Amino acid sequence: MRRWTSILLGAVLTAAFIGPGTVTTAAAAGAGYGLALLWALTFSTLACWTLQEAAARLAICSGRPLAEALRHQFGGWKGVAVRLLVLGAIVLGNAAFEVGNVLGAVAGLELVFDAPRRLLVLGVGVLSGILLWFGTLRMLPRVLGAFVAFMGLAFLVTALRVHPPDATLLRHLVWPAQPEGAGLLVVGLIGTTVVPYNLFLGSGLARDEPLDATRFGLAVAIVGGGLISMAVLVVGTAVHGAFTYEALAETLGRTLGAWARTLFALGLFAAGFTSALTAPIAAAITARGLLRAPNASAHDRTYRITWLVVWSSGMLLSLLDLRPIPAFITAQALNGVLLPIVAVFLWIATNDPRLMGRDGLTSPGLNVLAGLSVGVAVLLGLRNLLAALQAAGMGPALSESLLLKLAGGITFFLLLLLSRYLYRLRRPAP
Repeated sequence: MRRWTSILLGAVLTAAFIGPGTVTTAAAAGAGYGLALLWALTFSTLACWTLQEAAARLAICSGRPLAEALRHQFGGWKGVAVRLLVLGAIVLGNAAFEVGNVLGAVAGLELVFDAPRRLLVLGVGVLSGILLWFGTLRMLPRVLGAFVAFMGLAFLVTALRVHPPDATLLRHLVWPAQPEGAGLLVVGLIGTTVVPYNLFLGSGLARDEPLDATRFGLAVAIVGGGLISMAVLVVGTAVHGAFTYEALAETLGRTLGAWARTLFALGLFAAGFTSALTAPIAAAITARGLLRAPNASAHDRTYRITWLVVWSSGMLLSLLDLRPIPAFITAQALNGVLLPIVAVFLWIATNDPRLMGRDGLTSPGLNVLAGLSVGVAVLLGLRNLLAALQAAGMGPALSESLLLKLAGGITFFLLLLLSRYLYRLRRPAP
C-alpha cells in the first residue's frame, strides 16, 4: 500500500512537467522533424528518474532536502557563491516557465473565447496572484488537474491511431539524431522533462518517505509522464501545415471527434494555470531552503518576495505580446541550459559520505546513469551557448557538427575533472 501511495509523490512531479511547455515543445518537434527527436524524450525520461531518485535519496538518507544540503555542504564565501548561483538559476528558470505558463493558459482560452489577449493575460494573472497571496490552493488545482489528465489520455489514444508502434518508431526512440537546426528543440525537450526546480520540490516531498517505495512511485509516475510527452510528439507529426495550437486541436478532432478539440482547449488552460501556481511556489520553497530555515513560516519575507518576483516577471513579460510558441520553446531551452548547474551539485552531494553515510552513497550503476545525464545536459547546454555566441558575432562560423564536437570536448574534460573529484570525495579517510 505504501508503494502505491508513493506514486502520489511522483505524480506531483509529473503534473509539474506535463504543462503547456511540454505540449508546445514536443508537438513542435514532431511537426518540424517527424519522429527524429523521440530519442531526446527517451533520454530525458531516464535522466528525470535518475536525478529525481538522487534528490529523493539525498533527503531520505541525510535528512536534508537538496536546498538545505547545499547550504550545509558549502560553507564560507564558497557557500554564499553556490547558493546565489543555484538560487539565480532557479528563480530565472521559474520566471521563464511562468511566462510560458501564463501564455499557455491564455492560448487554451483563445481556442474557446474571442477576447483580446491582454485582457485574458490580466485575468489569468490576477486570479493566480490572488490564489498565491491567500494560499487557497487545494480544490482548484485538483479539478484542473483532471482536465490535464484527460488531455494526456486523448494524446495517447490519438498517437496510437496516428502511428502504431513499429520498427521505425522503436528505432527513433533509441537512435540519437539531430537534424540541422534542431538543437534548440532538443535542449527544450530535455528542459521540459528534467525541470530544475522539480529536483528541489521532489527532494522536499520525499524527506520522510521510505526509499524503496519512493523509487517505485517515481518510476511509475515519471515513465507515465514520459509516455504522454512522446505521444504529444507523435501527434505533432500529423499536424497539417505550420504548427499552431489550432492545427494541433484540429488533429485531435479529426481522430477522436469534435469533443477532443474542446478537451484540448480546457486541458491546455488547466495545465498552464496550475503550472502558473506551482512555479512561483516551488521557487519560493527553494529560496527559503537555500537562504533561511526550511521550516520557516510560509508567509516569511524570503518566501513571499521570491514568489512575487517569479509571478510578476511572468505577468509583465506575458503582456508584451510575445508569441506563445517561440516563448515556450525558448523557456524550455533555457531550463535545459540551467539544468547542469543544479544537477552537478546534486551529483556531488549524493557522493559525499558526510551527508549520505556509506549506505546512502550513489551506487556505481546509478553513478554511470547520473554521469550520462549530467554529461548530455552539459553537452547540449554548451552547444546552445556556443551557437548563441556565434550568432552574436563573438566567434567563428561553425557547422552544427563542429559545434557539437567542440561542446563534446569541453564536456568530456569537465566530466573527467568532476569524476576525479567524486572519487577523492568517496574515498575512505586513512
